[in-house]
Amino acid sequence: MPLPVLAPLTGFASIEGASQKNGTNLAERSIRDVRIESRVLDAATSPEGAVATWERAVRRPLPPAVMGPLLGPQMLAVMSLAQSVGVPLLTLSTNPKLSEAGNPYFFRFLPSDAVSKAAQARYVVEKLGAKRPAVIFQATVDGQAARDELAKTFTDLKIKSVLEEGIAPDAVDLAALMARVKAANADAIVLHLRAASTASAVRQIRKALPGLPIVASIAMHQPSTAALLEPAELKGVCAETAASPASATDGPMKEFAETYRRAFKAEPDAFAAAQYDAIQMVAKSVADLAKSSQAITPIALRGALSRDAYKGLVTTYKSDGKGNMAHEVQIVCYDGTTRIPSVVERYAAPTR
Repeated sequence: MPLPVLAPLTGFASIEGASQKNGTNLAERSIRDVRIESRVLDAATSPEGAVATWERAVRRPLPPAVMGPLLGPQMLAVMSLAQSVGVPLLTLSTNPKLSEAGNPYFFRFLPSDAVSKAAQARYVVEKLGAKRPAVIFQATVDGQAARDELAKTFTDLKIKSVLEEGIAPDAVDLAALMARVKAANADAIVLHLRAASTASAVRQIRKALPGLPIVASIAMHQPSTAALLEPAELKGVCAETAASPASATDGPMKEFAETYRRAFKAEPDAFAAAQYDAIQMVAKSVADLAKSSQAITPIALRGALSRDAYKGLVTTYKSDGKGNMAHEVQIVCYDGTTRIPSVVERYAAPTR
């Protein structure tokens, strides 16, 4: 069964794209009941790149499903294409606007930022006791959407950030921003940045504002991000994530992490694990359809993904009716002696 995978193998999200590619590879190796033949294509980071890659990958006869791009603007560019031809579109994009589009072919396998930013903000206020957080976000569509979700929860908690500032993915020198954070008398910094930007920001925060708590987005939990920093620079740094495979000490997640290390000589992250789970759920749905003598069509697979629950490595996936399949968030923190974090808190999806 063909399964095109559109991933950012180049550009500012290439670290996440490499994890997706590796998770795809491990899923293919472990599936026994059906044969999945994924083709990982570079969608880069632009909407135009996503559309061009889609047009190369999705032709007649249609594949039963497509693993869509990681970035929100890219997903928005291809969601209408998926709906027009009737193909389930899976993604790890966390942009909350995607699930509000009313697209019945959309399925998200990482928690929406509506869930993860609520967890991030709650940890900052309820566990760290911060009353004057500063928010630094990526100046992209996804970053702005995450900033909005953080603001919602801070408002619910009767807290207002003392500074909100977006930075470009290629920003290098944050000295002026550090001065503004200091002048605002922030008591915690909340980051929503991609991997390279996260490492750069943490390094500069530690030099300019040592000791100030940092609670970052999912990019910080990635071992490839932590590898760019010294363990001492990570002290007092936490992050929201769906899972931290590198931290696993037992069970199926530990087995996954060990297999990943042997295969790729690298540490796994939530992007790899969620990608693995998404493809495994597709394979399980296809196998179930075959057992019940149903044709393996995009429509049949959409029905299975909409209806069924699947217990994966990261979580139990079940659609909320809007295509959100994952509903739990962890907070992980570093102690300053190692690049592997510990899980310190768990949050379920909030009700509004």
